[in-house]
Amino acid sequence: MKFIVSRDVLFKNLNAISGVINSNNSLAILDNFLFVVEGEQLTVTASDLETTMSAVIELSNVEGEGSVAVPAKLLLETLKLIPETPIVFVFDLELMFLKFTAANGEYDSPCYPSDEFPAITPIENPESFTIEPLVLQRAISKTIFAAANDDMRPNMTGVLCELSSDNITFVATDAHKLVRYRNTKVKTEDFNSFIFPKKPLNQLKGVLQSVTEEVVVSYSPGTNHMQFAFENIVLYTLLKDGKFPNYETVIPTENPNRLIISREELLRSIRRVGIFASQSTYQIRVSLSEETINITGEDIDFSNKADEDVSGIYSGEPMEIGFNSKFLREMLENMDAPEIRIEMSQSNRAAIILPTEEFMPEENLLMLIMPVMLGNY
Repeated sequence: MKFIVSRDVLFKNLNAISGVINSNNSLAILDNFLFVVEGEQLTVTASDLETTMSAVIELSNVEGEGSVAVPAKLLLETLKLIPETPIVFVFDLELMFLKFTAANGEYDSPCYPSDEFPAITPIENPESFTIEPLVLQRAISKTIFAAANDDMRPNMTGVLCELSSDNITFVATDAHKLVRYRNTKVKTEDFNSFIFPKKPLNQLKGVLQSVTEEVVVSYSPGTNHMQFAFENIVLYTLLKDGKFPNYETVIPTENPNRLIISREELLRSIRRVGIFASQSTYQIRVSLSEETINITGEDIDFSNKADEDVSGIYSGEPMEIGFNSKFLREMLENMDAPEIRIEMSQSNRAAIILPTEEFMPEENLLMLIMPVMLGNY
């Protein structure tokens, strides 16, 4: 089997799917890319058993067809150091040996039988919907940081996706913070919900930045498989089992105390004050009144303290509320509105953070942060 392929095209596609491969795989075959040549096309695939990603590449001067597993790390590291040039690949499928030549170099490596590479279970009787890459990329980037890392609660380590006749909703929470992203551009006749693992979503987030075509999402209700297809790439993933928490019940609806403030100004202040807060609790105190808005952080053990006044418009009863500065900073960093509104009811109840103006009219973003109990400074 022999073919010629552009170095840049091959490297771009292998690099796009390589994030699927784990550093420590349970099966040695998963350290490889699967190469399948059919006609004038090469399909390259990477897998970790739960997530599989493939890309189709056009070839020239093809001789023969077949499939083989190629060492991923060796190939990627070599291609990274080769300038753009046509690369000639020659495979001996009997001796399981690979030779590829580029410019003045010739490189040899063993390869492996493709029948050991895990096969994808096709989605039976699939239903599908389309979503713009920008919408999907924003839905992922606005929520994934809030997903839990606690394996004791596996259903919360993923991102919930709900499809309805009104919108598509993505939700992530770790019980300290919660993010809900909605967009009315995507609607389906029937209600369905899924819990996506973080890994395939991170893969999509990285790749979708340069995608212009709509993403076709296929699934079969009642099963744990889902597929994302766009341009020349397909991502196939297993979904998480279990039930996601009823997130709507924790979102307070009566919040008479409201602060309107520049997101960047508040973020800069929290970054500075957070340096002086206890590095075990990250606790900061926000004191609110119609006259002043004050942010304080203190670490009594090291005699560190910072105190800043910030500009904003507050309406409501005077109150003091404590936040984890790390969580609050993370939420503000994942918003892009120039101005935000923070809604609160009491110092021991969740606060809601909303953009005063949405990035796009079809979009609705809500972030929720639980307060921390204030100690006496």
